[in-house]
Amino acid sequence: MFMTRREENKKHVYRGTFVHSTQQAPLQILEDALLGVDTEGKIAFIGKGAELDRLSKTFGFSPPDITQLEQHEFFMPGMVDTHIHASQYSYAGTALDMPLLQWLNTYTFPVESRFKDLGFAHRVYTQVVKRTLRNGTTTACYFATIHTDASLLLGQIANDFGQRALVGKVCMDRNNSVKHYKETNQESQEETCRFIAELLGKKYPLVKPVVTPRFAPSCTGVLLGQLGEIAKNNNLHIQSHISENAEEVKLVNELFPESESYTDVYHKYNLLTDKTVMAHGCYLSDEELALFRETGASLSHCLCLHVWIDLTHPVCVCGAASDVAGGYSASMLDAVRRALDSSKVLTIQDPEHETLSFEEVFRLATLGGSQALSLDDQTGNFEVGKDFDALRVNVAAPGGPIDLIQCDGLKCATQHLLYVYLSSLAGDDRNIVEVFVAGRKVVPFTE
Repeated sequence: MFMTRREENKKHVYRGTFVHSTQQAPLQILEDALLGVDTEGKIAFIGKGAELDRLSKTFGFSPPDITQLEQHEFFMPGMVDTHIHASQYSYAGTALDMPLLQWLNTYTFPVESRFKDLGFAHRVYTQVVKRTLRNGTTTACYFATIHTDASLLLGQIANDFGQRALVGKVCMDRNNSVKHYKETNQESQEETCRFIAELLGKKYPLVKPVVTPRFAPSCTGVLLGQLGEIAKNNNLHIQSHISENAEEVKLVNELFPESESYTDVYHKYNLLTDKTVMAHGCYLSDEELALFRETGASLSHCLCLHVWIDLTHPVCVCGAASDVAGGYSASMLDAVRRALDSSKVLTIQDPEHETLSFEEVFRLATLGGSQALSLDDQTGNFEVGKDFDALRVNVAAPGGPIDLIQCDGLKCATQHLLYVYLSSLAGDDRNIVEVFVAGRKVVPFTE
């Protein structure tokens, strides 16, 4: 049985195949389903096509009102990118020749320092929001830079294009390598408060601030404590990095000798909450993962070779991420494939490792991401009452990258179509016919 919610004024009704994840199943395929979206962009009902007469009477629509999906089409939830550096999009796919700390000093900090130029910021941020939306990212958790006005501009652009976003003004009062790219402790605190107040004052429906200490090595303990207080007093999300690189972990131990672990640093300063998402977590101990469970904090998998550790450890919520520009692509489809490939490599190296299934990675990129960002009451799947964040996918789109050769008769099995689209190297944004966020069609773009 499908759940329903009575709404007097539906906005749209769609009929066809819907694919999503639930808490019980990583992949659920609803064939010949009817889904109604109300005037607020929320899912009003979902039911079987055979229930058309009952649903049309209950919700007040007629067959001509229905948008019928075409052959080889399906709806899936919009993808959730739980960690992306919008400011680094300008050099995505390059500068991948160094380990983390050297990479930051050589490439990242010099580029990010340019975002004091609002013209440059507008150009890059417009490109990254449009690119991620075209690739099906309906929700993004963005790192910006230390520049308040440019960070506010990113929030405005996400709102203008209709993307659901958490936007973080980066905080860092320690940077001995690129000395011109840091703040004083007072500047960071004051500008963070200004950023939060001004962004909340815009009253954007889908764009909110997220408190963003870059990572422990670039913040003093005083600043981390202040940011913990700011997040608590404003009931805000928190994002940062943790345990991405062995050299980084060693540096944190040196900078914070009083803490028991990298995770304990954040915990000490009240930065691990049920609205916290930490990127990476490649070298976390079982004790650290237990602390994630205790506090309700989540991990953002930038789909590194350690992704399996956390999925098999029953202690924390996980989502997927593109990690631009550490990740070379702003497409969550590419992130999904990297996760699958990495998991297969791990199995080759360690036969006891259980390879990730494409169904599990699908959940990571949709429902898992919304849970990691504490937004699963609003988005992530096609449950009644949630916003209609969705991708209309045509696996056989004209001019698209996929040739459907092994289709039996007029209709391929939906699971086969989904696997070809998500898991092969072929499917891309050309297969995404339409993108919806909170019921509003945001792709194709309109002038």
